[in-house]
This record gives sequence, structure tokens and C-alpha cells, in this order.
Amino acid sequence: MTLTPGLVGELTASVDHSMLASSIGSGGLDVFSTPSLIALMEHAARNAVEHLLPADQLTVGVRVDVRHLAATPLGAPVSARAELIEVAGRRLVFRVEAFDPQEIIGEGTHERAIVEPARLLARAAAKLPQD
Repeated sequence: MTLTPGLVGELTASVDHSMLASSIGSGGLDVFSTPSLIALMEHAARNAVEHLLPADQLTVGVRVDVRHLAATPLGAPVSARAELIEVAGRRLVFRVEAFDPQEIIGEGTHERAIVEPARLLARAAAKLPQD
């Protein structure tokens, strides 16, 4: 199988303390945080495509445009779905959605890039001062 539009990835989790807005300094409320929502969506996107890549490649997030639509409490199940909608060379664009048992809680688009980890890490390390 190749990377073509229509591939879908999903992920389900239960909202735990580490995912709360109050736990990450993103507001004092004990509800599922926006950064945790985005992370769930990113993982769903990875699940759609990374199993199809060569062993020396993976994807990294490069753009997120997401609306957080509804609050979800501690302990509730949440799920994300990512559908690959565009492939342009190394650039992959996904439509992402997330749900709790009652409703859609987030939606938007997410872009990932296919990279070679060794090359990316070498470029990052080159930014450090050399002794």
C-alpha cells in the first residue's frame, strides 16, 4: 500500500490528570486540554501512515489548525480520527476530528512531513554551540 488520500488512523484514550487543562497550566479547569486534544489528533494521523513508511523514515507535525469545540471531563473516553486528504511529496495533510461519548469535541486540519530522523537530529544538533 502507498500513501494515498483516504487512509485513516484512529486513537482512543481516557482523560487522565495529565491531560487536564489544570495540570498543564492551560487554565484552571479540570477538563481535557487543547494541547492534549491536538496530541491525540497527531497520534491518530501518525497511525494512518507511519506503518507504510520505510524503516528509516517517520512523520513530524508541522502545522495544526484545530478548533476545540466542547469540554470533556476527567475519566471520559475520547477518540480521534485522522483522514489523509492530500499528499504532496513529503507533505501530508489530514482532516482531523475528536469525540467524547456525547459529541464532537474538536475538528480541523493537521499537516505532517516525512523526515529521516538521523538527518533531522543532525540538523538540530548543529544549532548547539561547538566547544
